[in-house]
Formats: sequence, C-alpha cells, structure tokens
Amino acid sequence: MTEVPTITLNNGVGIPQLGFGVFQIPPKDTRAAVLTALETGYRHIDTAEMYGNEKEVGQAVRDSGIDRTEIFVTSKLNNGFHEPEAAARAFRKTLETLDIGHLDAFLIHWPLPKVGDFTETWHAMEEMYRTGDVNVIGVSNFQPHHLRRLLDSSTIVPALNQIEIHPYLAQDDVRAFNTEHEIATEAWSPIAQGLVLDDPVINAIAERLGKTAAQVTLRWHIDRGDIVFPKSTTPSRIKENFDLFDFALSEEDMAQITALNRNERTGFDPDQFNATST
Repeated sequence: MTEVPTITLNNGVGIPQLGFGVFQIPPKDTRAAVLTALETGYRHIDTAEMYGNEKEVGQAVRDSGIDRTEIFVTSKLNNGFHEPEAAARAFRKTLETLDIGHLDAFLIHWPLPKVGDFTETWHAMEEMYRTGDVNVIGVSNFQPHHLRRLLDSSTIVPALNQIEIHPYLAQDDVRAFNTEHEIATEAWSPIAQGLVLDDPVINAIAERLGKTAAQVTLRWHIDRGDIVFPKSTTPSRIKENFDLFDFALSEEDMAQITALNRNERTGFDPDQFNATST
C-alpha cells in the first residue's frame, strides 16, 4: 500500500497529508464512497455537521474493519452554534452521530466575524480538547487577522487552519502566517471545483508526466506541504486521486502552477460570510 506522508501537528499528533473529503457528497452516497476510499488506502476522512453526512462517515469507519486508531477523522462546528454552551452541545452531538468513539480533530467551520466573538467559541473548543474527547482542535476559513485575535486571547494555538486553496487561489499570505505560528494548513476545494482541470499549463505538465490534471494539481498541494483531501463518488477517481506518489514535480513545474494564482475564490470570502444557517 502507498505510504502517505504524515504531518506532525503542533501538539505532536500525526495527520495523514492526503485525505478524503465528503463535502457535497449526498448522505446516500457517503458510506460507499468512504468505504472505497478506505479500501484504496486513505486513512484521513474530513467531514462536518454542515455537510449532513457525519452518520454515514461513521458507518463507513465502523464497517471498514480497519482499527479505529489508524483512521484520522475530522469534523467541524456548524455556524449556528458559536455560543460556548451551544458549541459544547454540538460537539457532543457530533460524537454521538459519528459513533466512532473519540474524534481526531474538531474545527470552527467559519469565523463569522459579524455574528459573535469567535474567541469565546475558541475557549469552548479549548475545553473540549482538555476533556480528551478530541485529539486536535483547529479552525477553518480563518484569515491572519482572525488568527491574531484568537492567539491574543487563547492558551492553545490552533493545530489546523483549513482554507480554500488551489492554483487560482494560492493563499501564500495565510499559509505564511500559519507556518510562522506552527499551524498546519489544510486545503479545501483543491482543484477549484474542477476549474483548473482545463488549464493549459497544468495539462501540459500532466501530459509530459503521463498523469491527469487532477493528479498534478494534488501533487502541487502535497509538495507545498499542505494537507489536502480531494472528494469524489466515482471509485476510479477516488483511486486516481490517491495515486500521487510515483512521480515528482520539478521546481519549474511548481513555479508555473503557483504563478497561475489570480486570487479567485470558488467559495465564500471569510471576511464577508456570516450566515449561521448554512
């Protein structure tokens, strides 16, 4: 089986650098997709209460026959539960819904800067970590100014910051801030909802290497040091996205792909997004 690199987080916990995401996978398709991913060799599953498929993720983990300690599972706090007591209840609900024992990582899904004080939410996350029911706590979609506020009022530095990253949104400023503070960067929407798959620069590299545009893009993420989790419900695509470790990108390849940055988002701007029901 392919050996996926492990990233050691700031609290000493290891996380597989390549994972499987279930965003936008309908609940009815989630169990089968996750089982295929686990059979392929993925040992990192990324879900969220917002996605509506935590239950099916848990079923797949239990049904896989793989020792629970070998699978890293992440979920996220939904937007309507930032008040500390509500956050604690939401965390307990996630644990019950997944039904896989402990949770490996739990993240604040969005900072919601105009909704409430996310630093108070983070204090609730710190308490969850201290109980031992979750191994890692972190954030998602946090910009450097969000992180500065959080760090100024907290005792635990987030281990993870999951942000939108792809060749059209390189996010070098956020990544640099994360690195400076020993916060690992995770990349969601790693192929820009498919937009980069027709890019002539990426396709020229892929043709030269005998790989697909998706594989080249995902390898770019890996070589940058980001944690990445592509998603698919197609077994052949799930396996293709895992097949990243038998080729290498040159420094020139990396530079050409990074130069495609146009600061173009496929998702919400964290400074503007404040919906608590999404």
